[in-house]
Amino acid sequence: MQSNREDVVEFLDDTLLFGGLPLELREELASIAFSRQYEKNGLIFAEGDPGEGFHLVRSGRVKVFKLSQEGKEQILHVLWPGEPFGEVAVFAGMNYPAYAEALEKSETLFFRRGDFLNLLSSDPSLAMNMLAVLSLRLRQFAKMIEDLSLKEVPGRLAAYLLSVKPSDSNRVRLHISKSQLANLLGTVPETLSRVLSRLQAEGVLRVEGREIEILDQEALEGIHG
Repeated sequence: MQSNREDVVEFLDDTLLFGGLPLELREELASIAFSRQYEKNGLIFAEGDPGEGFHLVRSGRVKVFKLSQEGKEQILHVLWPGEPFGEVAVFAGMNYPAYAEALEKSETLFFRRGDFLNLLSSDPSLAMNMLAVLSLRLRQFAKMIEDLSLKEVPGRLAAYLLSVKPSDSNRVRLHISKSQLANLLGTVPETLSRVLSRLQAEGVLRVEGREIEILDQEALEGIHG
């Protein structure tokens, strides 16, 4: 479904990928954007599906994940409004390398590969923005691999909490379940619960449901390493 053009133009200016682009270019982007709606747990694409284009989260949240041969899920990203996913399809013209699923009722803006490449070839500033986002995503993957391979679970948890902590607050609200957080950190819920309990007993954190207060940031940074 084609999205309301004026609303999309305004939304694009608040995204990392398209923010700061000239109005005329954002209007062209809005003209090739298609709104797609997904219910909670709705599959957006599966690993191996043809990479027909990429998505930009407009509302809700989306997880990108891999499945092992045994069916074990490993979350790679949890994406918020304004974040793109499936970008590899634009440049590589290959199948999607992972699954994407809505964590809650969500809307995405979908850009078909051919339409976007035509626009990309006509404006270097758009290409530079795309490369910047892909570079950031590559650094995130490298950091995830480093954390999963070199850090124990407390270190992974500390890294996550420090990365999502607001700059003006010591309180973190988890917007994913603790089970999903355990998956994202490459562990199991029981281990995560033990680590949270230990850090709470040591006075590093206070845990109240999905609210986590960092009581001793210096100690948490030490755990992060």
